[in-house]
Amino acid sequence: MRELTATAFANEPMTDFGLEENRTAFVEAIALVRSELGREYPLHIAGRAVHTPDQILSLNPAKSSEVVGKVSKASRELAEQAMNAALTAFESWKKVSVKERAACLMEAAALMRERKHYFSAWLVIESGKNWAEADADTAEAIDFMDYYAREMVKLAETNEHKPLVKLPGEDNQLTYIPLGVGIVIPPWNFPLAICAGMATASIVAGNTVILKPASTTPIIAYKFYELMVEAGMPADVIQYLPGSGAEIGDYLTSHPKTRFVSFTGSKEIGLRINRLAAEQAPGQIWMKRVVAEMGGKDGIVVDETADIAAAADAIVASAFGFQGQKCSAGSRAVVVAGVYDELVEKVKERTSKLVMGSPEENAAVGPVIDKSSFDKIMQAIETGKSEGRLLIGGNKGLDGGYFIEPTVFVDAGPDDYLMQEEIFGPVLAIAKAEDWQDAIRIYNHTEFGLTGAFFSADEDRIQTALQEMHCGNLYINRKCTGALVGVHPFGGFNMSGTDSKAGGHDYMLLFTQAKLTSRRTV
Repeated sequence: MRELTATAFANEPMTDFGLEENRTAFVEAIALVRSELGREYPLHIAGRAVHTPDQILSLNPAKSSEVVGKVSKASRELAEQAMNAALTAFESWKKVSVKERAACLMEAAALMRERKHYFSAWLVIESGKNWAEADADTAEAIDFMDYYAREMVKLAETNEHKPLVKLPGEDNQLTYIPLGVGIVIPPWNFPLAICAGMATASIVAGNTVILKPASTTPIIAYKFYELMVEAGMPADVIQYLPGSGAEIGDYLTSHPKTRFVSFTGSKEIGLRINRLAAEQAPGQIWMKRVVAEMGGKDGIVVDETADIAAAADAIVASAFGFQGQKCSAGSRAVVVAGVYDELVEKVKERTSKLVMGSPEENAAVGPVIDKSSFDKIMQAIETGKSEGRLLIGGNKGLDGGYFIEPTVFVDAGPDDYLMQEEIFGPVLAIAKAEDWQDAIRIYNHTEFGLTGAFFSADEDRIQTALQEMHCGNLYINRKCTGALVGVHPFGGFNMSGTDSKAGGHDYMLLFTQAKLTSRRTV
């Protein structure tokens, strides 16, 4: 097992697909994953494989008739077994040293780094990401494991590096101990990175978890579970438990032995989890902790001093990267009147050049995740047609999968559906502002507060934007997507969640509790 080194954390570099050898290696990885399609995957409870007759079908969103794999589906009875197994495992795992737990994460990061294209190829086929998006997802998973391992070791050494105030006659120590059993519910849009980040932050802190992956991307989560066991994690530290949110998600959230719930997903489900977790169940002796990363209605503000070409590049990249299926996606642009027409034309030009096609062939625009999402997005587009002016797109895309054209509406009103509701698809709304201050006001006119960007060459305006634009992650003169672990701690305000700041040193505090011990020495 690999140990922490003295070298500082560094982000995993992205693959240069301009190099022939990298393109060839990625095509080979896709072929390898294709050879594994259609297999069956069990639950894992108490370290043992559990097969059930009821299964979840994972489908390729680019070829909706193609079964990626069949995954066993948990019942409430099996969820209770998983809880009991996690409780038992916690009693031993919490006693494992922090350095040993961290070494397990470092080993897993190293193994994933060696098989980077294999994991990315699964993302291409099961979640519909193109090569660059998949590569970034895998790199972020590696970063999370590496970073959280180091941060937990630092936290365990707090007394050495950040000593308490000395009091003569006493030896005082502050230690960070684990919470207990957590329910980890990752999303389908970053089914490797966020799954790995949420789960490994929990377990390196000494907790055990029940991992309930998204039903559209359960196989990627299974591959992650296998990797952790290979890296030296005891097989019962994570209970791999796909299943229905209504059947086992609510049950586990309300369970008296659940100590915390770590969730990434929609506002509606996040609020439901928060409500269920707030109720004390019979036999429950603690307040459950909820770590929630929810939705966003993120936007880019552009004033008349900005580099308009750079702003247009950022708007299109933020809106249509991974088909707009990111909580950080820039689904709104607010542009001052003086440069509005110019910027709209540049956005139209850039959007028209986006090529739709198979993720396996590295097309810029792929499918949305499933039929439910497809139907919801198409309905949102129909609603949009009664609000703003359709500039480009608005139709279903290629046959055989869940493809939708990149769609841009202009002349949207601040209160319009397209400016207020998270659509989670390739739909961008552009609104005109009277001036840069009005633009910031329109940007803030939402219940969300996750990411935003401000394009301007005026330093005084930038300083005002830094103070006034209300979001967890604000970027100046760059796109509003693409947070890097350790560089851009990620999390939002208001209905965007609990501002967890994933990928930052504060994140580890969410999975621990501080214990002060004081001993008289005289």
